[in-house]
Amino acid sequence: MALLNVEDLTVVFGGKDRADVRAVDGVSFEVRAGEVIGLVGESGCGKSVTSLALMGLLPPKGNKVTGKAIFDDGVNLLSTDQRTLRDMRGREIAMIFQDPLSSLNPVVPIGVQVTEVLARHRGMTGERARKEAEALLDRVGIPDPRRRLKEYPHQLSGGMRQRALIAMAVACRPRLLIADEPTTALDVTIQAQILELLKELVHQDGTAMIMITHDLGVVAGLCDWINVLYAGRVVETASRHSLFAQPTHPYTHGLLASIPRLDSVRGDRLNPIPGSVRDLLPWVEGCAFAPRCERVLESCVEGPPALVGGAHAYRCVNPFGADS
Repeated sequence: MALLNVEDLTVVFGGKDRADVRAVDGVSFEVRAGEVIGLVGESGCGKSVTSLALMGLLPPKGNKVTGKAIFDDGVNLLSTDQRTLRDMRGREIAMIFQDPLSSLNPVVPIGVQVTEVLARHRGMTGERARKEAEALLDRVGIPDPRRRLKEYPHQLSGGMRQRALIAMAVACRPRLLIADEPTTALDVTIQAQILELLKELVHQDGTAMIMITHDLGVVAGLCDWINVLYAGRVVETASRHSLFAQPTHPYTHGLLASIPRLDSVRGDRLNPIPGSVRDLLPWVEGCAFAPRCERVLESCVEGPPALVGGAHAYRCVNPFGADS
């Protein structure tokens, strides 16, 4: 049984005197307890908007959200009222945001911010809440947690701020954890430690996790299933081993080819994907990736490509492997 089942999630931004923008266009996926699902793609592909829609954190005006996101007990996260969502956020579903410095309150000590979560969702106050907060900071690997409870976010390093944010996210042992680019601003050593910490939390508590990132290298050792997004749609979905063994969509192939390799010859040039994410076609006219694709055919711009295949599905009329 899936803990979260997302069906045909669509988010359209618009307003007076502005053309509508489909930031998310019919995204579907599911995640089970103890499983890590990856949403991968460049900036502007709809990954973060997907997570904000699921959490009910999009602005109340200027957007239209449709589709279904059925949580375990039958609640549709996209249509339920804000009071229910406020009760679920932190207790049932938690989110680790991209930038810990802007996510944490700069004028409130770390200890107060962690105990606030404990008081709101677990009814802990006073010394009991302080000891639990200290234990949470210790669990995520922050040294001298008792002293850190009294410090402000600017007094912590980037890695410790991210760990404090993770401590707040797992304080109520949520059943679903959404991590939105949790390692973007960190150096590679701290990045590896944070990813190992998240993997440990998932395995220990049986938490389901949605990992949002632009880096396929990050999901390689963490995710069980990967959904590659482009222009708001899933263009390839497969298990981790299948995707890395045989990337099928040209966009996935380009993402993998652009990663620097340790075994490459010194002086070899990188292989970037030409153009930018803004160079696209509307999906109703054809494949959105066609303007940047080196395998483009006339049939690519004759209509929207369907998502075809079984366990390893892709949205392409000229995929890699078709000419072999």
